Amino acid sequence: MLNDRLSLDEIARRVDERRAEYCAMSDRIWGTPELAFGEHRSVEEQIAILEAEGFRITRNVGGMATAFIAEAGQGGPVIGILGEYDALPDLAQESGLTQHAPTKAGTPGHGCGHNLLGSASALAAAALKSALESEGIAGTVRYYGCPAEESGSGKTFMARAGAFDDIDAAFCWHPNVINEVSTMSSLATVQAYFRFKGRAAHAAASPHLGRSALDAVELMNIGVNYMREHMPSDARVHYATTNTGGIAPNVVQAYAEVLYLVRSPLYPDAQNLFERVKKIAEGAALMSETSVDVQITDATFNVLPNKALQEAMYENMKRLGPPGFDESDHAFARKLQKDALTEADLIESVKPHVALKIEALHDGLLPMPETEGVLMGSTDVGDVSWIVPTAQCHTACFAIGTPFHTWQLVAQGKLPAAHKGLVLAAKTMAVTAADVLRSPDLLARAKAELKERTGGRAYVCPIPPEVTPEHLNAKAA
Repeated sequence: MLNDRLSLDEIARRVDERRAEYCAMSDRIWGTPELAFGEHRSVEEQIAILEAEGFRITRNVGGMATAFIAEAGQGGPVIGILGEYDALPDLAQESGLTQHAPTKAGTPGHGCGHNLLGSASALAAAALKSALESEGIAGTVRYYGCPAEESGSGKTFMARAGAFDDIDAAFCWHPNVINEVSTMSSLATVQAYFRFKGRAAHAAASPHLGRSALDAVELMNIGVNYMREHMPSDARVHYATTNTGGIAPNVVQAYAEVLYLVRSPLYPDAQNLFERVKKIAEGAALMSETSVDVQITDATFNVLPNKALQEAMYENMKRLGPPGFDESDHAFARKLQKDALTEADLIESVKPHVALKIEALHDGLLPMPETEGVLMGSTDVGDVSWIVPTAQCHTACFAIGTPFHTWQLVAQGKLPAAHKGLVLAAKTMAVTAADVLRSPDLLARAKAELKERTGGRAYVCPIPPEVTPEHLNAKAA
């Protein structure tokens, strides 16, 4: 068996051998952005490249047409590498421009970099498979093609189906403006539609006969806004009115719908807050003499950090070095900052990181923080982390200051700098996964830590059993 240093170099070499092919796939997925549960072309791109690498493919995981597993090797330990590929609505943007220029107005764009995310994870799995076969190391490598991270909680449905129950460790990453090992937890979530039904009537001739579902939605929103003063400061409640019942003001609207997303650092707290929101909805229905139906669409747990795996990942990131941006990368980043970002964007980007300065691109590695914090965002990676020890890294793919879920991020998604971040992420995940396969002690410590953090309690999916992916699949079609 090769020593640790040579193994790192060997895996990195195998990533570099494939980098052009996987970066090209990332660009193709960038060019055909697809929304949650509708990522059919992206899935076929990934399946084709992994089948050519010799992976065995399982489709329709968890009842989702755009969820799959690619597996290679045999026996244990079993390593999972998580990928995503869904885009966001209304974020189409020309590549490489520093002005807003939609490719086609109203169409999706990869505003969170998931074209890079899935491609790097698939690359890591392919390089790890190749290196393990060469070195004769036993174990199984799985790439998990996970749909609907942005809306739909694809991994949560996969978790409910038992897709992660037999793996020993999981790895993931996310494109970012910084290079770091993620040590933070996240916000747990509950998301649901509130659908109000009333009675239509002529708004002038017989308004007393009508019961306005739109009034009920507005009353609910007002009630939730009053609740905000009396909820924990680290919780979040968001909403979008998804159906106002029509566009005619002379009709009492008989149907209206609002979508609510509730977040809190721990799932029980998110659930408790969601129950308060439900009571407000019931009160709005009572006041307006309408009825309300509540349909949970998705929910996620908070991420459980795993210090044992994070420390191993950090050491590998130090040894691998920065992405290696050149002057042309920095020049474009500076131009984007000047043309398309605000001073507030720049300050907000560096504010959480004491060691980070405002520059064009981050070409270093942030130190591991001494304490764990909470990321004020959410991810369905959280559900995986309650089942199996999980570690994540971030690599710099975008100019410092770039806000997520914006056209500015889409514009950078297929540039050379983004490709360099993709490659570093693939190397980091593959090398750390190899450490787990070689080191029974590391794996034992990671599992013991997970057991301690969960108190030995088995994972229970937060999505109610009656909620299935089918209605979400139908909505995306």
